[in-house]
Amino acid sequence: MKDWNIIVTIYQEGFRRALRALHDVGPAERGPYHNVLVMKADDPMAVLESVERLTEERPALYDAIARVAPAMRVFDFSSAENFKDNAKSILLQWLPSLAGKSFHARLHQRGPKLGLHTPVVERFLNDVIIEATAKAGQPGRISFTDPDAVIVIDTVDDRAGLAMWAREDIARHRLLRPD
Repeated sequence: MKDWNIIVTIYQEGFRRALRALHDVGPAERGPYHNVLVMKADDPMAVLESVERLTEERPALYDAIARVAPAMRVFDFSSAENFKDNAKSILLQWLPSLAGKSFHARLHQRGPKLGLHTPVVERFLNDVIIEATAKAGQPGRISFTDPDAVIVIDTVDDRAGLAMWAREDIARHRLLRPD
């Protein structure tokens, strides 16, 4: 499934159980990497909520699913520069929600790195937000302890999914696990 907008990572020994259960929610396919499933949905948040309900009904499923990562925005990229340009463009659109807030960025990569080094990319994303919020007169600040928001980027090969989760989202959705 090339046009995924949800990634589900699975704990060891839980793959078949999770794959069967996710088919009750929507189309799910094996990703190209170990213990990774990909899904496509019109409403990725509804999928997250459905999966969470399933884990409440079937506790063994909660032990199988490590993380559900719905993307608010997705893009394909062909190089590190192309990736950075696309990610920056999206972050700048989200700026009003980050102004004056604490935050940090997380990158979860699967596949060829294409020149993307996780700490360098996370630092780049954090710097984009710091610069833009300061320029807007409402500086944000990086925090790894109870931030107001976490920017999460997941990649599978040359496709990236971005999401921004507020502290309340992370507290409400136990399968988000952005860090």
